[in-house]
Amino acid sequence: MSSSAPLENPSPLRVAAAELPEAPGVYTFHGQAGDLPLYIGKSIHLRSRVLSHLRNPAEANLLRQTTRISHIRCAGEIGALLLEAQMIKQQQPLLNQRLRRNRQLCSLRWTGERPEVVESRDFDFAREPQLFGLYASRHAALDSLRELADRQQLCYAALGLEKLAAGRACFRASLRQCGGVCAGTESPAAHQQRLLAGLEALRVMCWPYPGAVGLVERWAQEPRQIHVIRNWCYLGSVNRLPQARKQAAVAADFDADGYKILCRPLLSGTAKIILL
Repeated sequence: MSSSAPLENPSPLRVAAAELPEAPGVYTFHGQAGDLPLYIGKSIHLRSRVLSHLRNPAEANLLRQTTRISHIRCAGEIGALLLEAQMIKQQQPLLNQRLRRNRQLCSLRWTGERPEVVESRDFDFAREPQLFGLYASRHAALDSLRELADRQQLCYAALGLEKLAAGRACFRASLRQCGGVCAGTESPAAHQQRLLAGLEALRVMCWPYPGAVGLVERWAQEPRQIHVIRNWCYLGSVNRLPQARKQAAVAADFDADGYKILCRPLLSGTAKIILL
């Protein structure tokens, strides 16, 4: 059979996919060994999304290993995104390549003189006001700072990225890749202004509430869901306010996935928020 030929899918999987609701949620492909999750995904149209997997010849390996498909309904796209990220980190499905590990986060912290790389174990990333960028390692954070320096023609030496003998300009200045603060042709104030302008696009926003909140979602005429969040960390979804207040008592550290999902709806004012 050629690679472009239609994939012959096991009938039970087609039946299971056809029975899924055309609504938001998270789905799981389970494998034979202990019913372990092979792949976890999300969609605002569960049935259509899962059927698209079954029609894709490139996913033959996943389908050969799958024995059943399960799903969890959500009240909207935000809830599906949050639940998917939580389940992937908790269950570690074999074929998900992203969101699989809770890594030690790094960021660039502005000290007033130059950025320094800091780790989330040493700073509260949900409350620290001068953080820029979220990175999986110190190496990734420094690479980002170098890229910023290249874009803004900043001096590696002034940023602490390389050592420079006193009274000497950096090599990049001779190539006109540095504005010349190291050579005295640019003022430290002008250099800092361009640095801060570049960093601003990477700013990590502080958690904007004094405590936990509930983000309310509703799909069509279905019951609402209250997604409980604190410090950009998703604590679970419930249907009633007393349950949400109880869930809000759970410990919550800064979560990068939650931040990426929630930053826009929370800060834009488009989401319905309940203070808990």
